[in-house]
Amino acid sequence: MSDWPDGYHLIEGSSLDRSRLLATMATAYQELGATQVGHLTRTVELYLAGPSMLWWLEPAATARVGFMASQPKAIGCLWLGQSINQLTGALQGYIYLVYVDPAHRRQGWGRRLMTHAQNWAAEQGYDQLSLQVLLDNLPARQLYKSLGYQDSATLLHLDL
Repeated sequence: MSDWPDGYHLIEGSSLDRSRLLATMATAYQELGATQVGHLTRTVELYLAGPSMLWWLEPAATARVGFMASQPKAIGCLWLGQSINQLTGALQGYIYLVYVDPAHRRQGWGRRLMTHAQNWAAEQGYDQLSLQVLLDNLPARQLYKSLGYQDSATLLHLDL
């Protein structure tokens, strides 16, 4: 893909990447302070089988032919699908996961992945692309704001 600098490429994933996706999600949530990640297995089961797309950002030198006993270290991951806008009832693109390895952050990879997400959503005919972000994930929130994302809901909870 020409949007990626020399030496890097975006590889389309599949349902065969289930364990890799699960490990990446667990890492992402643990970095944000999650102490329980077992529920992510169910999340992947529910949404990876549906109309979703998965990509891995990897060094271009990575050769992926046939079944691989070990996966190359991904620089980033992007998992997209659809959801329903609860205000309008319209189907919309939804970002299930955007992740960049800590050693590669603040280098524009997140912005490139988000641009890829926007292009994908537009190609699918969606009028809107949504995601959920934790309030204390300030770097991600700043990125999303800089790309034009707007707050549209607040998730509230009560510990019992």
